[in-house]
Amino acid sequence: MAGQAVIRTVASTGSTNADMAVLARSGTADGSWLRADAQTAGRGRQGREWTSSAGNFYASNLVRLRPADPPAATLALVAAVALDEAVVTFLGNGGGWRLKWPNDLLLGGAKLSGILLERADDAVVIGIGVNLMHHPDFADRPTTSLAAHGVAVTPADFLDVLAEAMARWIGRWRGKGLAVVRASWLERAHPPGTALTARLPDGTAIDGLFDGLDAGGALILRLAGGERRVIHAADVFLI
Repeated sequence: MAGQAVIRTVASTGSTNADMAVLARSGTADGSWLRADAQTAGRGRQGREWTSSAGNFYASNLVRLRPADPPAATLALVAAVALDEAVVTFLGNGGGWRLKWPNDLLLGGAKLSGILLERADDAVVIGIGVNLMHHPDFADRPTTSLAAHGVAVTPADFLDVLAEAMARWIGRWRGKGLAVVRASWLERAHPPGTALTARLPDGTAIDGLFDGLDAGGALILRLAGGERRVIHAADVFLI
């Protein structure tokens, strides 16, 4: 097992991230994937439930950290760029999608996917969920699916494309550093000046205009008074 990346597929599980964390501690190789046709206990950021209808994409990728790697948290930017590339493969270059910090892919202004990073000792588990066939209804944010835009793709075919993109971008992250990933993320994001609300972990909210990312990948908001606020953790919504 060690030294060779593998792709495992199961019909159903509680959470691919939880399962991959167990596999990580048992020696599963760097770059390995676990995909489930359905999840019974999927979750998103900050412990939110992730609706896991059959036909959508649920998978986790394992990255074993090395001493010279950029900060582990910046793998969220890596995953977002790779995911964007995979979606473009099936959707085409017609536009209409944008990355939103920290790691959402929006299609027509609606949430298409989610990314959840979790530590497992010396490794990071990157969980990725994509609405391929179905999308849930949430009161606080619009959602969509590829099927709603006329694109039909199986989870297995999506993983083939995504796994290649992830491996390539993790190689760049390791070999060329975060700056290359950050630049690509910004090219795919909503434009500077986009109005955003950032809901901080303490429950407060900050409104401002998107002003890029700092060198470490944190969000920069330009506030009404002109000052710039660097945000390291928040839920971010388009206004």
